[in-house]
Amino acid sequence: MDWRICALLSALFAALTALLAKVGVRNIDSNLATAIRTAVIVPLAWGIVFFTGAGAQLRQIGTQNWIYLVLSGLATGLSWLFYFRAIQLGNVSKVAPIDKLSVAITILLAILFLHEPADPKVILGGLLITAGSLVLLM
Repeated sequence: MDWRICALLSALFAALTALLAKVGVRNIDSNLATAIRTAVIVPLAWGIVFFTGAGAQLRQIGTQNWIYLVLSGLATGLSWLFYFRAIQLGNVSKVAPIDKLSVAITILLAILFLHEPADPKVILGGLLITAGSLVLLM
C-alpha cells in the first residue's frame, strides 16, 4: 500500500478518534478514558503483529530500538492524556487543529535532527499549519 493512502487513512481514523472520544469522555475522568482507549489499542496492535507474523522479529530488536520505542510510547501516552483532557474542556473543532501543530513541530524536528530535506512545499505546509493553529490560540 502506498504511503499516501496510509497517511490519508491515518487522518480519517484520527478524525473519528476525536469525535468518538469527545462523546466517550463525557462525565468521566479524562485519564480513565485514556486508559480505556489504551486497553483497546494494546490487544489490537499485538493481534495484528502476531496475525502478520511480525512477532518473529522480537528477538532482533536492538537496545537502541527499544529505548526510542519506549520513549515514543511515553510521548504518545502523554499526548493522549493531554488531548483527552483538552477535548473534555474544549471544542473538538478547536482542539484538533491546535493538536495538529504537532505536524509543524515534527517537520522542524525532522529537519534539525533527522536531517530530512526541507523543500518549499514542506516548509509552506508547516507554516500554514502553524498559522491556522495560532489563529485558534488567539
